[in-house]
Amino acid sequence: MPEDIAAATQASAPEISLSKLLREITDFLPESALPAWELVSQNPVLGSLLIALVFYVLGVCFRSLLTNVIGRVIGLDRSPVDNTALQYLRKPVFVTVFFFGLSLAVSVLNMPLGNGIVNLLFSLITVSWMTAAFRISTLLLEALSGENRFKLVDSKTVPLFDLTSKLVIIMIGSYILLLIWGINPVGWLASAGIVGIAVGFAAKDTLANLFSGFFIVADAPYKIGDYINLDTGERGKVCAIGLRSTRLLTRDDVEITIPNGVIANAKIINESGGPLNVRIRIVVGVAYGSDVDQVGELLMQAGLAHPEVCTSPEPRVRLRGFGASSLDFNLMCWIRHPQDRGRISHDLNVAIYKLFREHAVEIPYAKQDLYIKQWPQGNQLGKS
Repeated sequence: MPEDIAAATQASAPEISLSKLLREITDFLPESALPAWELVSQNPVLGSLLIALVFYVLGVCFRSLLTNVIGRVIGLDRSPVDNTALQYLRKPVFVTVFFFGLSLAVSVLNMPLGNGIVNLLFSLITVSWMTAAFRISTLLLEALSGENRFKLVDSKTVPLFDLTSKLVIIMIGSYILLLIWGINPVGWLASAGIVGIAVGFAAKDTLANLFSGFFIVADAPYKIGDYINLDTGERGKVCAIGLRSTRLLTRDDVEITIPNGVIANAKIINESGGPLNVRIRIVVGVAYGSDVDQVGELLMQAGLAHPEVCTSPEPRVRLRGFGASSLDFNLMCWIRHPQDRGRISHDLNVAIYKLFREHAVEIPYAKQDLYIKQWPQGNQLGKS
């Protein structure tokens, strides 16, 4: 179809004459309009202006027809998506009709650069439709991924579909533009392949990050808002996922940009990827000889007293082992947000220490006791 349009445009441009075009229209005109029509047929400039004016009016009519008539056929209670899509189509419809009329007017004038002007007008028509396609594709993805009953696209895969749709639109539009200007696309594709190999070697790191971005979006090991830990030591909240890099906001309020190629080859611990609640563990040791039942009750009391510790599941206390100088207990509590792990752990440690001191529960620490088996005799002390 684009080949036929381009061939017809280039072949017919020098052959179209105003007399041929208007001679066919004369048969349909009333006799009262024939004198004015003869004047137009004898003046190519006037005829071209008339053609441009007629197609301008037709463009305005088609634009109004698209908004009003077709909109009512679709439905009186259209959604905002339908209204916005129709608004995006208004410009390319008008440009198509008006610029087609301008190309006819230029062909009728039989100008020296007529073919180039006609090709330029058809190129502008193609660019107008490409721009509208960009906007409509973005609009449809937002509608299909939004929180509504027609949600068909996962929000994590929106960047992938958005980039793919834009690449397809660019490829189709570029192909049509090449046909309009009479350029053989096969030769360009062969040249692009050679250039692509050279660019691939020069930008292998960028391409690696790009493909890793595709895989991260498709596999979705994390999403925006998750708290992740990398084996390289970075930990923070995911604030942006791009096709080249991922940005983390650390607990120090510092934003780190990590290339997707690094993340794709790293071990990722997603603290927000499991169930709704997150478990924290408080490890504490008490001296041998302590009342283990009392220690368990005090630890449970500290866990239940904190307002941000979940009551379902309840905190748990476990005696995990016998250390070199202590009985090792674990207090396990569940919290709602991973970012509160450090603060709540601090609160629990403080509460446990106060309870142990209040109930005389000893927390062992490194210390040395010196035992003197026998004091020296007094005369030996004097001699020394």
